[in-house]
Amino acid sequence: MYDFIAIGDSTLDVFLQINEASVSCQINKEQCLLCLEYAEKIPVESVVKIPGAGNASNAAVGASRMGLKSAIVSVLGKDEVGKEIIAGWKKENIGTDYVRFDGKHDTNYSTVLNYKGERTILVYSEKRTYTLPKLDGEKWVYYTALGAGHEKLEKQLLTHLKKHPNQQLCFNPGTGQLRRGLESIKPVIARSTIFAVNKQEAELLLGDGERPTVNLLIALKHLGPKIVLITDGPNGSHATDGKTIWSMGIYPGPSIERTGAGDAYATAFTCAIHLGKSIPEAMRAGSANGWSVVQHIGPQKGLLTKTKMQATVKKFAKVKVTSKPVTIT
Repeated sequence: MYDFIAIGDSTLDVFLQINEASVSCQINKEQCLLCLEYAEKIPVESVVKIPGAGNASNAAVGASRMGLKSAIVSVLGKDEVGKEIIAGWKKENIGTDYVRFDGKHDTNYSTVLNYKGERTILVYSEKRTYTLPKLDGEKWVYYTALGAGHEKLEKQLLTHLKKHPNQQLCFNPGTGQLRRGLESIKPVIARSTIFAVNKQEAELLLGDGERPTVNLLIALKHLGPKIVLITDGPNGSHATDGKTIWSMGIYPGPSIERTGAGDAYATAFTCAIHLGKSIPEAMRAGSANGWSVVQHIGPQKGLLTKTKMQATVKKFAKVKVTSKPVTIT
């Protein structure tokens, strides 16, 4: 029996460090464009290849390093990259019982453009036929990014969870789920123990443009999850259980590349809740994991072990988690 099983696509990520670009932002800096010279050759400073990336893989690796017995549900191509990914998961002590190989399509591929510490990701997803394998008594299911045609698997997952009401669900939707719209994914949100999104994703789902984070938290909590978690990059993070709203800033430190910071936070937060920690303690763990990940290229090198997590949280003990009661007006 696994403590933690992640469901989602896995990829080969190729990170390109570029310096000859510019960023164009709206006045409020909520929306920005990465600009490159059209029809020009853009020099690349460095290239880093990371097999076995993707939200689910990042979560499975993060949970394993935190001491949980973790596994992954994913589809790989029958290619050399797929074999390399399996070898990497086994090295991280991740169960591969639920991994399926696609003999017709290769492993997914992403190119990550890294510019001044922020990333833009070009994602190529192979056509897949998704189906949920027969799961056992896993304590936590972490459901995240899948490509087109994943709705069948999602319905199978909801049926499985209905039959196993004691199993906990963290839903951290990817682009494919988010683009289906709020109405389509409401049943998964309602079944979630933890619903984790960033601020831009929350605004996209709820519509009506930019909103205060408190408003986003309460609106999403009304959909039924036990805990709502919203991360907001350098502006910190916020969470609510419907009675209290907690907020905290980030831990100070350098930011080399931000891919996987949200995965790192949500994974550590989920693991902490599984281990019986309070929401403020879980936020500290999430912040520590995100703080570490952004100091490295790629989403997994900086993922913390349980011992390093404890040391990092202690190091930044002065960073406070504030709270206030939820008020209905």
